[in-house]
Amino acid sequence: MPSTTAAGAAARASQPTSTDPQTTEQSSTTATTTLPDLVCFAHLHWDFVWQRPQHLLSRFAQQGRVFYVEEPFYHADDLIEPHLEIKERQHGVKVVVAHLPQRLRADEAAADEVQAALLTQFFQENNITGNVAWYYTPMALAKSRHLEAALTVYDCMDELAAFKFAPPVLREREQELFKKADLVFTGGHTLYESKSLQHHDVHPFPSSIDKDHFGQARQHMAEPADQAGIPSPRVGFFGVVDERLDIELLGQLAAAYPQWQFVIIGPVVKIDPALLPRHQNIHYLGGKDYKELPSYLRGWDVATLLFADNESTKFISPTKTPEYLAAGKPVVSTPIRDVVRPYGDLGLVHIASNAEDFGKAIERALEQTSDEDWRQRTDEYLETISWDLTWQQMVDVMKQRLTTRTA
Repeated sequence: MPSTTAAGAAARASQPTSTDPQTTEQSSTTATTTLPDLVCFAHLHWDFVWQRPQHLLSRFAQQGRVFYVEEPFYHADDLIEPHLEIKERQHGVKVVVAHLPQRLRADEAAADEVQAALLTQFFQENNITGNVAWYYTPMALAKSRHLEAALTVYDCMDELAAFKFAPPVLREREQELFKKADLVFTGGHTLYESKSLQHHDVHPFPSSIDKDHFGQARQHMAEPADQAGIPSPRVGFFGVVDERLDIELLGQLAAAYPQWQFVIIGPVVKIDPALLPRHQNIHYLGGKDYKELPSYLRGWDVATLLFADNESTKFISPTKTPEYLAAGKPVVSTPIRDVVRPYGDLGLVHIASNAEDFGKAIERALEQTSDEDWRQRTDEYLETISWDLTWQQMVDVMKQRLTTRTA
């Protein structure tokens, strides 16, 4: 692997990967701004699932340099020299990955110290000064707290401390990040209500929508091969399959309604795949590329948010809610607060808290595609949100705070 200097040169010469979602809304970002370099510290791999970080940072990258610092990669070879790999992605985003020997995995403090040194060298070599430090995980402070920034932003998209296998020290680190951060953005209103009690300058930016991309599902699209043979009616879900998915509810629905086919799209993480319910009418199709999702959605009759009622779902604001609606699909959800408000309250999404009510809601949703009033109200609401708008509102808040600090 190249050193930080060589990797930087290689990244400048490389091209974005073929997974770049080419969407009308993405390419129509024309708002201009003057912002410093943005360095993001994230717990999510850029190439894993296209979601909030990718939507926002690919837009920032159209206006300036963006560096996306991922979690380290540990090599089985203990003799490997620690170094950074730089990969270029959508709109020139530089993904920064530390490669470390396996022996450092057991010594977190030493691993963080090595990464801190690598990042210090990388900042110097790339002339990164007066930048925006953008955090998705407080755990990244251990390798970055020494780096100075003109503005520090904590974009809190989830209550990470409530997730399975969360580090015990995460809550303590989050309190440190609250003290360091100039601004806190939240991924939903429920998170805002919680975090606004812990920081003086918090702004809610709920999950938004790339309408043109998911709107493709309303047009003719070729049926994906692995879904083509599944009978209708199809009841679908896409997203990460982890502790947030209510697998008990899924199993109950599949058993009670054998005539419905349940299509589950997404990678299985943090849970044992053997625990997933296995019925003939449940089809696990695995993870799909972002650009493929509309073609799968088009073949569904109803889309669902099959989330469990537990600590990990208390503060979530599912991006898939408006994505399903933009595809023109009726939606049934468990009572996640940021789905109930506003989608349930506006009558755009069916809400059900148990298998019996969920099944009845799916039955109603199956008749909803011909409901022109619902479709019109849904489209009117979707016109009020977009990732472009969310991005520009964030920029406005950041510019205001930078101007205030300069003054």
